[in-house]
Amino acid sequence: MNMSVSGKDLQPTGAWTTEGRQPRIAIIGAGFSGIGALIKLRQQGYTDLTCFEKAGEIGGTWRDNHYPGLSCDVPSHFYSYSFALNPDWKHRFSYGPEILAYMNQVADKYGAKQDIRFNCGVTDLTYLGPQWQLTTEQGDVERFDLVIAATGVLVNPAYPDIPGLDSFAGEQWHSARWRDDVPLKGKRVGIIGTGSTACQIVGAIAGDVGHLDVFQRTPHWITSMPQKQYSATWRFLLRRVPGLQLAIRNFMRWLMEHTFARATLGDEKQQKRVQDACLAFLKEQIPDPELRARVTPDYKATCKRMIMCSDYYPALQQDNVELVTERIDAVVPEGVKTGDGKVHELDILLLATGFHVSDFILPTRVTGENGLELSAFWREAPRAHRALTFPGFPNFFMLEGPTGVFGNTSLIDISEHQIDCVIAILDKMKRDQVAVVAPKQEAYEAYNQAMSRDIGKSTWATGGCDSWYLDATGTPNIYPWLPQQYREDMLNPDFSEYRFEPLKVAV
Repeated sequence: MNMSVSGKDLQPTGAWTTEGRQPRIAIIGAGFSGIGALIKLRQQGYTDLTCFEKAGEIGGTWRDNHYPGLSCDVPSHFYSYSFALNPDWKHRFSYGPEILAYMNQVADKYGAKQDIRFNCGVTDLTYLGPQWQLTTEQGDVERFDLVIAATGVLVNPAYPDIPGLDSFAGEQWHSARWRDDVPLKGKRVGIIGTGSTACQIVGAIAGDVGHLDVFQRTPHWITSMPQKQYSATWRFLLRRVPGLQLAIRNFMRWLMEHTFARATLGDEKQQKRVQDACLAFLKEQIPDPELRARVTPDYKATCKRMIMCSDYYPALQQDNVELVTERIDAVVPEGVKTGDGKVHELDILLLATGFHVSDFILPTRVTGENGLELSAFWREAPRAHRALTFPGFPNFFMLEGPTGVFGNTSLIDISEHQIDCVIAILDKMKRDQVAVVAPKQEAYEAYNQAMSRDIGKSTWATGGCDSWYLDATGTPNIYPWLPQQYREDMLNPDFSEYRFEPLKVAV
């Protein structure tokens, strides 16, 4: 059977390095990481690229999320591509529509969309050395020399396990599946969750709804978002002064990571400074000591991802807003029933309850060497070698993979450095004419043992909270060192940690 699309031969017969052809590279996902991979690979001469995107347009989490108040809490000049600095950001912290527009502008400028198959999700990946066999939702089957998963982590919504959730008689939806067709004005609205998304939504809708119940299980540490609208003069200077944009980007990166990363990774003085700043902001924003006590966490700041939001505390003090700290017993047709027996009657119930962040590429079925499935490899908890590769899964890379650099930093910046590492590995494969690359088992184990040892020193492990950084074993599934160390590791990969092998066909 000849499986082909647009006349392309979809069955490479051997190793690309020895056949003198371009490697066929599949990229899964067209968010910031996937678009970045398309552009940077093509810039380095790798041009046989196909990106599979399950939706009808690019954007990833910035396409799927469009709730009121949506914004990024990483400064705009840092939350952008290093190769596509944008002098025209309108705000210090950009709102969702502007971020999505920027991504489209960059994709159009570099012609990235020509390599994307839209409405084409991937259901299966099977390693048939040295290629990967890829199956789409439409049933098409193709082979690729390398696969790069750029599927992100804020993808699959997490719904709360509350009795009677489906019994609610009003309208109900998750924040990541926002209903633009249902007006909130004058309605009785409830929102479950008080994380970053909930804070943004509450601040945005409190002035429009008739009444708003905010159901809080755990309070969060919140610091102000020093939002600023950039003037036309400032944007003019960014366009005309050489090096100014890059200097601002580097300063923003240093400021974010010096403030939050060091506070998380064992710098007790910095952690105390962050917590004291949050307490001062809270006291300034909420004069009422009773309400202030109810929103003060009993764990250390930076144990969870820090929230930057200036609209949430003022919204809680509006006459039409009630903070509910009683536990939720059930959802009933009329609304939400809490532990004190009260039924909070609602017209609309919003779920700002986060994502299944440990899914990564799942539910796509990924089968590596000797029939090993990625879901089985991750049975105890998702792990990776340097948040990028996996032993037993050759020629397979995952951007923003398990044990990666998350927290209060720019994932665009991190994924760019991962792409640079992938390119360095490809270049070595080409130079040495090898067909297969994968991390060595011993390197993977040593790396993860070092991570497990050092993560125990962080406030993610010692801060006394339950966060989405924790895996099923209760261990923080996150990079335990400074982001700058990770960047250096990506820019200078240690090839001795990988096995590079000539062609071995195992079909």
